[in-house]
Amino acid sequence: MHRQQRRAVRSPVLRSSAQPTTIVCLCGSTRFLAQFDAASLAETLAGKIVLSIGSHRTPDAEALAHLSAEEQAELLARLATLHRHKIDLADEILVINVGGYIGQSTRAEIEYAQQQGKRVRYLEALPPDEATFAAATSARVGRGLP
Repeated sequence: MHRQQRRAVRSPVLRSSAQPTTIVCLCGSTRFLAQFDAASLAETLAGKIVLSIGSHRTPDAEALAHLSAEEQAELLARLATLHRHKIDLADEILVINVGGYIGQSTRAEIEYAQQQGKRVRYLEALPPDEATFAAATSARVGRGLP
């Protein structure tokens, strides 16, 4: 009986595979913590290694509220650098673009990922203006332009 219970709990994700495991880095605004959490779970269950933001439970503004404006700016810059290192480790990024929202920091992460030759996926389909931005950025990066 114990063996049957264990067999029922096994996930096909955990089986060995000839394919290398894909590493995905989640990017987006910390205002969408629930979506980060859901995407992290979905990607993990799909057999991917997930790199993400520091917390899926507390927005940056709340986590850093006890710091001065100068300390917040310094820490956010260090966190941005850390997140770029996560992008370096990843095979692809998944942009958490709820309602089509892509903020300035996320745009910079997308451009960085493209410059590094990473695949970029989006949680939600891009509206036409964002699709144009994504295509233009990808083409510019492909030609080696900043």
